[in-house]
Amino acid sequence: MANEAPAQTARGLMRASDRAALGTLLPDGAPYVSLVLTACAHDASPLILISALAEHAKNLMRDPRASLLFDGTAGLANPLTGARASVVGRFAPDEDPALRAGYVARHPQAAAYVDFHDFRLWRMTVERAHLVAGFGKIHWVEADALLYPPAPALVAAEPDILRHMNQDHADAIALYARELLGLNGDGWLMTGIDPEGIDLRRGGETARLAFDKPIDGPEQARMALAALAKQARQHAN
Repeated sequence: MANEAPAQTARGLMRASDRAALGTLLPDGAPYVSLVLTACAHDASPLILISALAEHAKNLMRDPRASLLFDGTAGLANPLTGARASVVGRFAPDEDPALRAGYVARHPQAAAYVDFHDFRLWRMTVERAHLVAGFGKIHWVEADALLYPPAPALVAAEPDILRHMNQDHADAIALYARELLGLNGDGWLMTGIDPEGIDLRRGGETARLAFDKPIDGPEQARMALAALAKQARQHAN
């Protein structure tokens, strides 16, 4: 993180997080903060799946302005030395089935209610983010720097890549988790792939593994995943 640009640090935190504090506005203009489960589109735009019955959904329907706080300080002896990003923008419902599928892959428990009539997927149109990455490391990051151009070929191939990796290469995923991320336990699944890395999940635990360099399609994905497996095997030996 020390050599990363602020935009990359903030975007990595957004992609790695599976939850955030959502700030919306009550009818009288007072701030209202709630917990939401998050995922990211391929460009890192935040996604939330919420019920129309929830207070934050009512607020967004009246006024789409919102902020999400992504907190990367868990487990630090001094949380103020860790990274956190407040992402500011406007939310609107998004009916893209690929985004819905990606959200459910990130949060498997959402499969139980994603099709309920009152639940909708909302996508944030990001305006900017305020990153605090430790003492004195404070930056405003505009949307054009924060968001990452999506790779359409990778977006289309993602479901097949996840299916292939989870069904045929569970051993490689276990190596990623154990050797490259220092994570314990069996049963890790790959829940997402985007130009900058992959997402893993095991029960309630999530993890993010970045690529050495961005990818833009399924062939580059194959090469990057194979390179990670080779690196993990070398580390194991």
